Amino acid sequence: MSKSLRLSEKWFRRGLWLVALVFASFLIGLGSTVVSDLPQVERVRQLDDFIDKQRAEPLRATIKASEAAELQAARELDQIQLQLNAAQQASRNARETFANWLSTRRATALPDQDAELIARTKALDAFKQKEEELQRKVNAQQQITLDARQGEQRARIALSELERDAQIKLEAEYRRVELRVFAYRLALTLPLLVVAGWLFVKKRKSTYWPFVWGFIFFALFAFFVELVPYLPSYGGYVRYVVGIVLTVLVGRYAIVALNRYLARQKLAEQQPDQVRREELSYDTALARLAKSVCPGCERPVDLKNNEIDFCPHCGIGLFDHCGNCDTRKSAFSKFCHACGTSAANRVLPPLGTAKA
Repeated sequence: MSKSLRLSEKWFRRGLWLVALVFASFLIGLGSTVVSDLPQVERVRQLDDFIDKQRAEPLRATIKASEAAELQAARELDQIQLQLNAAQQASRNARETFANWLSTRRATALPDQDAELIARTKALDAFKQKEEELQRKVNAQQQITLDARQGEQRARIALSELERDAQIKLEAEYRRVELRVFAYRLALTLPLLVVAGWLFVKKRKSTYWPFVWGFIFFALFAFFVELVPYLPSYGGYVRYVVGIVLTVLVGRYAIVALNRYLARQKLAEQQPDQVRREELSYDTALARLAKSVCPGCERPVDLKNNEIDFCPHCGIGLFDHCGNCDTRKSAFSKFCHACGTSAANRVLPPLGTAKA
C-alpha cells in the first residue's frame, strides 16, 4: 500500500510505527519489572525448613564437637610426636655412647668401672622408659583422634539421611512454588492476550492504531518471552499438549477466517461493477494494482496487456477512457493522467470489448 501513499503520509506512517514500537518497549519494560517481582510473592524456602530439627540439631552439635576434639587432638599429637622424636634420638645417642664405652671397658677390663657400668645402664633404662611413656601418649592421642573422626562420620551419615529426606520435600515445594508463580504469570498474561485479540479485531485500523499495535506487540512479547519459557514441562507432555491446543485454535481461526473471506469475495463478485468499485478504498485498489492483481478478487492479472480492460476472473472494470480526451486510464484513478479531467467524466468500454 505504500506505493499509493503520499510522500508525507509515508513518513507520518513510519513515525507512527516508531511510536507504536516505543510504546511497546515501555510497556514491555513495565511488564518485565512486574513479572520479575512475582517470585517475591512466595517466601524463599530453605533445607532447614523441612529437616527434622529435633534429630538434626544434636547431630550437628556432635559433628561440631567431634571436629573440635579432632583438631585439638591433632595439635597435641604433633607436640607429643616432637617430644617422642627427641626422646628417641636421645635414646639412640645414649645407646651409641654406651656401646662405645662398653667396648673400651672390655678392652681394659678394669674392675673399678663396674659402678659406672651400672649407672650408664640405669640411664639407658630411663631414656627407654621416657620413650615408652611418650609413645603411650601418642597412642592415646591417636585413639582420641580416631574416636572423634568416627563419631563425626556417624553423625554426618545420620545427618545426610535427614538432609536427603528434607531435600525431597524442598524440591516438591519448589515445584509447587514454580506452579504458583506460573499461575501468577498466566493470570497477568491471559487478560493481555484477550485484550490484544479484541484490539486486533476491532481497533487495528482506528485513529489510534499505533497504540493498539504497541499493546499487541507487548502482549505477544509477554506471552512468548514471559510465559511460554516458564511453562511446566512434566516430561514434555504439558508443552506438547499446549502446543497442540494453540495450533488447533489458531488453525481453526485461520480456516474460519479464510472461509468467511472466500464467502465475502463470492458475494462481492456477484454485485454490480459500480457497487463493488464504491466498496473498494482508493489506497487498497492502488496497492493491489501495484502488485498486478485485481482489486476486486485479488487474482493475478496482466495489467501490461493493453487489450485487457476488465478482470477475466470477476469482471470488474480495470481500465476506462477519459470522457474529455478519450485516453485509456486506470478505472480507479480519480483524475485523468493525460488531461487532468475528473474521473467522474469517464467512459467505460462496452463489456466484452477492448480498446488499445
